[in-house]
Amino acid sequence: MKKSVYLIIKFLITGYNLIKEKILVTAALPYANGRIHLGHISGAYLPADIYVRYKRLNGENILFICGSDEHGVPITITADNEGVKPQQIIDRFHNQNKIAFHKLGISFDNYSRTSLSVHHETGKEFFLEFYNRGILKEKKSIQFYDEKAKMFLPDRYVEGICPNCGFEEARSDECENCGALYQPHELINPKSKITGEMPVLKETSHWFFPLGQYQKRLEDYINEMNNKYGWKENVLQYCRGWFKDGLEDRAITRDLDWGIKVPIDSAQGKVLYVWFEAVLGYISSTKELSEKLGNKNLWKDYWQNENTKYVAFIGKDNVVFHCIIFPSILMAWNDGQNDKYVLPQNVPANEFLNFEGKKFSKSRHWGIDVWDFLNTFPPDPLRYTLAANLPESRDTDFYWKEFQTRNNSELADILGNFINRTLTFVFKNFDGKVPDKRVVDKIDSDMLLLLSEYPEKVSKLFESYKIRDGVLEIMNLARAGNKYFNDSEPWKTVNSNKDKCSSTLYVCLQIIYTLAELFEPVIPFSSKEIFNILNSSKTDWDKCGKENLPVGHVLNQPKIIFPKIENEIIELQMEKLNASDSKNNINKDDLISIDDFSKIKLSVAEVISAEKLEKSEKLLKLKVKLDNEERQVISGIAKFYSPEDLIGRKVVMVSNLKPAKLMGHESNGMILAAEDVDNNLIVLSVPNNVKNGTTIK
Repeated sequence: MKKSVYLIIKFLITGYNLIKEKILVTAALPYANGRIHLGHISGAYLPADIYVRYKRLNGENILFICGSDEHGVPITITADNEGVKPQQIIDRFHNQNKIAFHKLGISFDNYSRTSLSVHHETGKEFFLEFYNRGILKEKKSIQFYDEKAKMFLPDRYVEGICPNCGFEEARSDECENCGALYQPHELINPKSKITGEMPVLKETSHWFFPLGQYQKRLEDYINEMNNKYGWKENVLQYCRGWFKDGLEDRAITRDLDWGIKVPIDSAQGKVLYVWFEAVLGYISSTKELSEKLGNKNLWKDYWQNENTKYVAFIGKDNVVFHCIIFPSILMAWNDGQNDKYVLPQNVPANEFLNFEGKKFSKSRHWGIDVWDFLNTFPPDPLRYTLAANLPESRDTDFYWKEFQTRNNSELADILGNFINRTLTFVFKNFDGKVPDKRVVDKIDSDMLLLLSEYPEKVSKLFESYKIRDGVLEIMNLARAGNKYFNDSEPWKTVNSNKDKCSSTLYVCLQIIYTLAELFEPVIPFSSKEIFNILNSSKTDWDKCGKENLPVGHVLNQPKIIFPKIENEIIELQMEKLNASDSKNNINKDDLISIDDFSKIKLSVAEVISAEKLEKSEKLLKLKVKLDNEERQVISGIAKFYSPEDLIGRKVVMVSNLKPAKLMGHESNGMILAAEDVDNNLIVLSVPNNVKNGTTIK
């Protein structure tokens, strides 16, 4: 009898697991031609990570998928500007961004890249499926051609005057200033960004995806998903704007060398257009994960399972790709296959995060990337600050002063202070153990009731993608804990009524446990530290809000979890920002005459010895040779060059500077260097056949 009951239970559990909803979460593939900055994190990756971590605490069957988008013209432009191959660009930024995501605690199950063979095979598979079924249309079109470079020019390689607003840096098909769309022949005074020559218009042929044929189905699909799951209004409005203008055929091939080669003989020299193949990167990334785990069907269990809930986290600039283009591609595939892909159930796109009131701009050096940020600050204060200010319904801003306030006034003074004062009091008066709940009056029972309600309150907000409101509610619980501590006055009752004091501290410890659990999706590193202090570990989401720490449980010594950020550190960041802003806003009063410039003497100098200065991470002591003269120069390049890298190199030096002392060493000149795209200093060099002491004019 017992065995029969056991088998029935096992069968029910197995059956439940088979039909249990799977959750697939993707975050927009970041483009691998630069480092990710705070705006990217706030737009897609942090809200996705908080949602995924929350779901994992609920025991959900969930995958979190992402990867680098590594094809397309911007990458080739970056490579051309640096004089390197595109592969070097994507390798550099893929690895840097992957490390930055990891340091920030973004918990992808797989972070792939679209240059992998598994992605190329997936892109070709979709193209051939559509090509063989006659879905694609081959059309001839007119495109700019650079006769000197002997290549067709993608839109980003052509610059001219907008025929609509007169903007002088418009692309060949679209004006970024006024948003106007036009045909290439309408662009005024076009120039090739490769050679600077005026390109000619030349006929070429491409394959087009009939996007317009799917408009009605797309409208019905979005309306159905919105009615069932409540899409964000900004996403709906964006889609309606595209539908109002009418969807048209869209080219899915380009005349380029860099990308996925079009897999038919008549398409030599063409690759798949990045807008078509990049979104397939979510599928290929999941395929790669399947290979890593040795489960070849894992990806199908999510992508081709009708019980999968697919949520795509993106920024608003990606709405068209994830709400219109990607679903239409999947619809087209599903029409001819038994193994049908799931479409996004929701696309909770965020607006933009600006930086100190202005848009992030790589070209203007305005903003800060995650890599640099985490070299100065720990990850959780950034995660919390961004989460509490997510641009969910409108653009928001990151301000250094607000970051400092969020850390000092909220993480340190509210959450950290509540934890520290509670644990310190317990160690001083109750031997570092959870005290007994002996006297429970209304203030205690009210607090325990409030505590029990918080997991569901936060859960409802996270489930509806109101991540920011959920984060603020969790901090409100910390505020309530501080108020409860103050109103209970344990510093008085420890002498007048120790049983009452014991109950107060018991309740406070249960609050701290729940705060550690609720905050785990938001500040996971700090949450782990809180659990370590409690000598405990996280539980299931539905179990927090209860009394999880038993009487007599031994605690660990308290410590400061959230150090305050001093004014000097923030002022240093502001100085860097102001310096960057000054570079981009040259005042006429800052301009110099040729006579002023002629006062600066630039000379060629050969480095004949180099050594590090003791007690300095930045400075190298160099001995350089001019014509018949040797000098000592102190240069701040030690983080970027070892001494042996410089010996024998001919450099550019300001040779008529007044002598200066740096850390007690005299410096007679200045070595010139420039920052590369990764903010590394590159010493300016000259060919070896230039004589030492030669004046640079």
